[in-house]
Amino acid sequence: MRRAAASLLLAPLLLGGCTSEAAGDLGLSVGGAFGARPTIDFPDGKPVAGLQVDELATGEGERLDGDDVAIVQYTAHVWDGRDNRLVDSSFNRGTPAAFPLGELLPGLERALKGRTVGSRVIAAIPPQDGFGPNPPQGVAAGEELFYVVDILGAHRKGASVESAGGTLAGVKVGGGARPALAVPAGPPPARFAAKVLARGDGRPVRAGQLVVAQYEAAVWSRRRIFEATWAGGGPKAFKLGDGSVIRAWDKALSGVPVGSRVLMIVPPADGYGRAGHPAYGIKGSDTLVFVVDLLAAY
Repeated sequence: MRRAAASLLLAPLLLGGCTSEAAGDLGLSVGGAFGARPTIDFPDGKPVAGLQVDELATGEGERLDGDDVAIVQYTAHVWDGRDNRLVDSSFNRGTPAAFPLGELLPGLERALKGRTVGSRVIAAIPPQDGFGPNPPQGVAAGEELFYVVDILGAHRKGASVESAGGTLAGVKVGGGARPALAVPAGPPPARFAAKVLARGDGRPVRAGQLVVAQYEAAVWSRRRIFEATWAGGGPKAFKLGDGSVIRAWDKALSGVPVGSRVLMIVPPADGYGRAGHPAYGIKGSDTLVFVVDLLAAY
């Protein structure tokens, strides 16, 4: 859960090997290994017209469906035939990025939907398939974009950790694919507590990784669920250990293996502090409860 954002865990929108590859009719070349920062040799002159997509390497993993969350490494340039400047890159953040299909630029949606994990995809995206007339800072109206995207993973909307139920300080979690929180009446514990309800067999999660998770969250005093990714858009991704999520998540999830289900009770000092989170109806005095399924770490 992010410390304070309009959407609590929305990641920035923006394995095989690839060496230098000619990029079809685009007249450019892309070099570098799959999953590593690519090198791009742009041709002289303006880019070709219209949306242009090519697949430089085809993976053998899962195929991306329309509501999946893709985990990718990517670079994005403005392709103007002059300096072709870099405008965004997951490599500059130090972790891969989450691309939730259904929320991407139209050109990226068309480029990635149906591709398989392990693929390297390139896309020349004209303004009408990109940001349109209202581009973000760093991109001017009318500029064409060029993306190199390596698809590292795919996570389904309903993905979960199969687990039996469990309890912690009176909080009950139902078993099964989608856990259900039941918070007891009465005052909450004064201190932070966490319990691994099901221990996965993946590698332990560590600070600095991009973690993919499903979760359900409640406010103790009102016994009210205020967010549940299973009922929303699907898995969320966040970077662990850099201050972008509340302290409780760093404490409860660090060192826990992928494939685990974790229950935690979070007093204000380990959550949103005195400021609370008004957008979610969380007061500065509220204790929170989370059940989290750790799906993957990159």
